[in-house]
Amino acid sequence: MRLAEARGLRLYSSDETLRRHVAVATPDRHPLATAFVRMSMDERWLDRSPPEMLETFHGFHGELFERIVADLLSLPPEPPILAEGFRLLPWLVAPLLRSPDGAGQAVWLISTPAFRRAAFEARGAEWHGAQRTRDPARAMRNLLERDALFAARVADEAAALGLTTVAVDGPIPVEALSAQVASALGLPPGPTSAPAPARA
Repeated sequence: MRLAEARGLRLYSSDETLRRHVAVATPDRHPLATAFVRMSMDERWLDRSPPEMLETFHGFHGELFERIVADLLSLPPEPPILAEGFRLLPWLVAPLLRSPDGAGQAVWLISTPAFRRAAFEARGAEWHGAQRTRDPARAMRNLLERDALFAARVADEAAALGLTTVAVDGPIPVEALSAQVASALGLPPGPTSAPAPARA
């Protein structure tokens, strides 16, 4: 958000559209999403192992990605768009980029488990559904382990495709992280408007 505001870009958060997209999911096209919606909080966060959670979460497997693309194509071309969110998986985005390595268009932030835990603790467990389970502490541990597995998968996937990643660890200032992302995207320094990355 800081980068979009500083550069005059339109921010599209795929995380914020998740609930709206899942609401129109159908069992035939989006079996993981529709199954997830039917689960109780305990089923989602306690009754399955973190590897099972990884393999059955729709957002980690490209379901409803077509809705993200449709959203982006429906936006006006100006101002340029900065799209972000965990649903923008490397293997889905890569075919839409102008160059094989995505230079100037795409970058993936890979957070460490410690950074992820600190982020959740800063927000409080109530920010997630952990408090709605019978064992909030274990639910948070499962979630963090699942997310660590996902981050490792995204990092490996991006590396295999020759795409750019930025490691996020420790108390890195927002300004410093924004500068790293801007550099990876080929944006000039300073709060001026600049071409945005691809719209997917």
